[in-house]
Amino acid sequence: MHKIFGTKENVEYTDREGAYLIPFRDNLVGVIQTSQGYFLLGGGLENGESHSACIERECREEAGYSSLVKEKVCSAEAFTTHPTIRYFHPIQTYYCGELLEKVAEPIEEDHTLCWVEYDKLKGKLFVEMQNWALEQVVMFVLDSD
Repeated sequence: MHKIFGTKENVEYTDREGAYLIPFRDNLVGVIQTSQGYFLLGGGLENGESHSACIERECREEAGYSSLVKEKVCSAEAFTTHPTIRYFHPIQTYYCGELLEKVAEPIEEDHTLCWVEYDKLKGKLFVEMQNWALEQVVMFVLDSD
């Protein structure tokens, strides 16, 4: 499943492909909290990096954990504006998976790993398309049980 957010204008956008993990543990969702709000674990792919390698790197950097990437559930893209990038086109792919074990201290100082009940998190992620993706993953996980 893929969803597009926003409307593409006749301008040049900066594309940014990213990969994200949505881990569950005891009916809680693992997310990163920053001063801006909640975000999914993950981020932009570096040159030549696979989705799973990106997620593994980002989970170490943001939370200090190793990860296990499982099924791809959905993807989304947005046509939006960004304070520094101007016209921004993030393209994000979302995966189910697990955070395995703490392997290091996170290097992202303003990032805190939180385990939050889905009902308390629903609609509260900072990025609109990540809220949509969380709903898709929850439906996927419930269908798999």
